[in-house]
Amino acid sequence: MAPTTREAQRAQLHKTIWRIANDLRGSVDGWDFKSYVLGMLFYRFISENLSAYINAGEHDAGSHLDYSTLNDADAEPARAEVVREKGFFILPSELFTNVRKRAALDENLNETLEHVFKNIEGSAVGADSEGDIKGLFDDLEVNSTKLGSTVAKRNEKLVKLLDAIGELPLGNFEDNSIDLFGDAYEYLMQMYASSAGKSGGEYYTPQEVSELLARITVVGKTSVNKVYDPAVGSGSLLLKFAKVLGKENVRQGFYGQEINLTTYNLARINMFLHDVNYADFNLAYGDTLIDPAHWDDEPFEAIVSNPPDSIKWDGDANPLLINDPRFAPAGVLAPKSKADLAFTMHILSWLAVNGTAAIVEFPGVLYRSGAEQKIRKYLVDNNYVDAVIQLPPDLFFGTTIATCIIVLKKSKNDNAVLFIDASAEFKRGGNKNKLTDKHQKRILDAFTIRGNTDHFARLMPNEDIAANDYNIAVSSYVEEEDTREVIDIAGLNAEIASIVDRQADLRISIDAIVADLEGVS
Repeated sequence: MAPTTREAQRAQLHKTIWRIANDLRGSVDGWDFKSYVLGMLFYRFISENLSAYINAGEHDAGSHLDYSTLNDADAEPARAEVVREKGFFILPSELFTNVRKRAALDENLNETLEHVFKNIEGSAVGADSEGDIKGLFDDLEVNSTKLGSTVAKRNEKLVKLLDAIGELPLGNFEDNSIDLFGDAYEYLMQMYASSAGKSGGEYYTPQEVSELLARITVVGKTSVNKVYDPAVGSGSLLLKFAKVLGKENVRQGFYGQEINLTTYNLARINMFLHDVNYADFNLAYGDTLIDPAHWDDEPFEAIVSNPPDSIKWDGDANPLLINDPRFAPAGVLAPKSKADLAFTMHILSWLAVNGTAAIVEFPGVLYRSGAEQKIRKYLVDNNYVDAVIQLPPDLFFGTTIATCIIVLKKSKNDNAVLFIDASAEFKRGGNKNKLTDKHQKRILDAFTIRGNTDHFARLMPNEDIAANDYNIAVSSYVEEEDTREVIDIAGLNAEIASIVDRQADLRISIDAIVADLEGVS
């Protein structure tokens, strides 16, 4: 029976991942290991998802067919329709459950799996889904020496991997109360964020932060046209809209672009794991700043993003960029060593008139001078900055720095910026801080009310921000609460005077006693 509580499901998942890590220890380093776990989890999911889809269709027609028990020849006639609906096809013999059953006795298991993965990808060739399926198993290298120096050793590891993933009591993926894939990815990041000197923070935004960003962009709405993330990572930010609004209320789908090939593959896998049909997402591989892929799809009503911190980009070394319609309005380009505000300008350019963007930023962009100050001046003077929210420190993997959220809008009802100091809104969980539901609600309530709250929120007119050299750091506007003990100076002075008087009286008494003693002697 599948675990019924979030904690039980998460504990079971973490226990299984830890066991797999121990089984593969010494042969697969952590950064590569995550690809094996997530890739095999994906293989199991699409196998079960496809079987459930076909079985449901048969049951509706009055049949009690179990697709996994069919022979391949009988399944073949359904291929074209299934590919059209689901985007891919898997023969019964190549389903996860059937490959796993034969795995321990299959001397060529590595070749079997490689053949299965090629067949799954090949099923989409020539179909509308081809681009969404191609390369999804590239990082699951079943013939790699990382798994073992001989075929027998590699197959031994693959059997353990299949069994461990197969034994996870998942029930129906869609019935799980946790974000299964996101939680697995998050746990793997905790285990291996420092592996090989790599930081997982740039690839993954913690789930509660993702949810906060999504909720900020849809305040007052029950649906949006489409959602977009220009630095999509594993896709976790986009997929929070499926939870917050429901997939059907993101009317025209999920869009994003990612420059890291492995992470781009993970994002596509994540879409399928959340049962987002290939026709409902459009993820691209490439450099968003230099070669954006979605010119024909913008504007977007909701944009969320956690761009990488202070990465290098072409900047003014590329003479074409200053005339790019995304960057030209500010009259200056973000510094070549810090692309943060280049992402911000790109996001603003592609934001719908009725839309909202919520962007995770590192502190420097709020107050640094030079080109970044000029970009902030453009944003504030044109009334595009809706809010700046200071987050607690130590939320993200790979860094303890306290980040913030910049909220952009093109249609505002006032000429002011709301500053929210949520730096104390966290609960310590494990080795990281967490935003609980209570903390998220307090932030969202303040964002929605858009008024002043002592030591927490302050609405500042744009002209006051201009007078402060376009510094938009929250600490410049929200006064920190003074938690020092209030001292009653008058009372303290009276107490001191009383002590002095008492001391004088004691001195007189002592002198008298000494005089008496000397007289006796």
